[in-house]
Amino acid sequence: MTLSTNDFWSPSFDIETQADGTILMAQKAGLPDHMPTLADYLDHWADATPEQPWLAQRGTDGEWDRITYGQARDQARAIGSALLDMGLGPDKPLLILSENSLEHGLLGLACLYVGIPYAPVSPAYSLVSKDHAKLKGIAALLRPGAVFADDGAAFAPACKAIRHEGLQVINQRNLIDGAVSFDDLLQGDPAAAQAARAGITGDTLVKYLFTSGSTGSPKAVINTNAMICAMQAMVRDCYRFLTKEPPVVLDWAPWNHTAAGNKVSYLVLTNGGTYYIDGGRPVPGKFEETLRNLRDVACTWYFNVPVGWDMLVDELEADPALAKTFFSRLGMMFYAGAGMAQHTWDRLRAIGRKTTGHEVLLATSLGATETAPFALACTEVQDKSGNVGVPAAGLTLKLVPNGGKLELRLKGPSITPGYFGDPVKTADAFDEDGFYKMGDALRPADPDDLTKGFFFDGRIAENFKLNTGTWVAVGAVRSALVDAMDGLIRDAVITGEDEAELGALLLLSDKAQAMAPEVRRQAIEEAFKAAAGRATGSSSRVRRALVLDAAPSFDRGEITEKGSLNQRAMRANNADVISALYAGEAEIFSV
Repeated sequence: MTLSTNDFWSPSFDIETQADGTILMAQKAGLPDHMPTLADYLDHWADATPEQPWLAQRGTDGEWDRITYGQARDQARAIGSALLDMGLGPDKPLLILSENSLEHGLLGLACLYVGIPYAPVSPAYSLVSKDHAKLKGIAALLRPGAVFADDGAAFAPACKAIRHEGLQVINQRNLIDGAVSFDDLLQGDPAAAQAARAGITGDTLVKYLFTSGSTGSPKAVINTNAMICAMQAMVRDCYRFLTKEPPVVLDWAPWNHTAAGNKVSYLVLTNGGTYYIDGGRPVPGKFEETLRNLRDVACTWYFNVPVGWDMLVDELEADPALAKTFFSRLGMMFYAGAGMAQHTWDRLRAIGRKTTGHEVLLATSLGATETAPFALACTEVQDKSGNVGVPAAGLTLKLVPNGGKLELRLKGPSITPGYFGDPVKTADAFDEDGFYKMGDALRPADPDDLTKGFFFDGRIAENFKLNTGTWVAVGAVRSALVDAMDGLIRDAVITGEDEAELGALLLLSDKAQAMAPEVRRQAIEEAFKAAAGRATGSSSRVRRALVLDAAPSFDRGEITEKGSLNQRAMRANNADVISALYAGEAEIFSV
């Protein structure tokens, strides 16, 4: 797909700088018109294109099983009626424990069609956690009327941990004693669903999405029809090519996370497209399935996390046939979740140009669970990775000076009204003017022209001071170090709070772990010294490091279900290791 500038927005802005240095920035054009509920979009496409595939997943025979928009509405009505008969409703939501699947998708569609809130929960809370503490907390907060787990055998311990009187269990296979079969839900009388559908409005709750819990217990972020539909109007305004032909997406990212569960899945639904569930993952042993699917499905939009792009670019360069299929209909390449290494950025742009003869946009954005998530986006071709762009139509961006940084705050129709059951944290999340406090810092790409976009400048809560009083932007330091280590580390914990210099705890990559010990040590030492040589100033130069042997712990809050590190938790839980690093009592790399 060859796109022009008309296929993306060209926004103009009102910008105000206040006396205290606070900046306010908003697009001059307002939010485009849009339908108020997701049920409206389902009805629209089920009427207009009933045979168009909505959702697809490979079956046990290896072939794609597809659900059309007409089938989706029929099944959503049946399932929705059955859930209502089970007593579910606004005060008795549905909890979904399982990964992405056709059944998961239909349950979510049924809930939003009849007004039952649902909460997709990270499968890691059920299958990875040993004590189910976070899952228990979620169940105690929401008091769900039913819980869905596709495989009763796999999820039996989790269901037992949260089961209370009146909680009904739904399984797709290997039913737990007393569980309802998913197939039985398809026998529901659609009349009740159609009656409930008439009462759906923009204020009707769609779902609760839980924050990762990287800074404490997961919070239940309220997601209404109005905020999600406003967010999707922003997406269509930004990426205008989505309206020219139904989008085709292949995605593995979990629906319990806002990026896939809100932005990508509803991007497809509201534009009448097709969502292919990718059974692969950007990890060894599972990436082959992603490659198989990419040879079969030509996407118009493709999203991945940076490590996924790291793996995919190797394959695109080595396999011209794969590259030809991959780029044949592609409107843009998109990444999020972490910073992309510059060498990966350069290689992706190069293979795109080689394959298509033109520039294929590679971009990122910035948002949060609380922003539905779309908030800032970049649509201009960039030479360097990391520009998160400018605020979407309908949003007002506020940048507040904070510790030498510009703290990001947002206000608009796509912002959550708050956290369910937690008025204190809700109040803390907004400032005196009603702006949601993102907790992120931004740095202008061009201080003299804010319309050129912004770079992520770290999490305010992650940053710290050296004993000289110098602030350290942890996110930027970590990103630069990982990039400079030439693939030898997969992540790093930045240390140095109240110390004279920066240090790091290194998490080795598979590439480094496969090396012989002496070869590995020499490679790390050389890369580390080169990285330090390129850095400038005490707040960016990491001067000592050691390899962290223990893997980050999910239950200790050191790693989220998205795979990102909680820097503060890692520093707190490895205090003895950090002490050894600065005392010179461990095998360290230093400059």
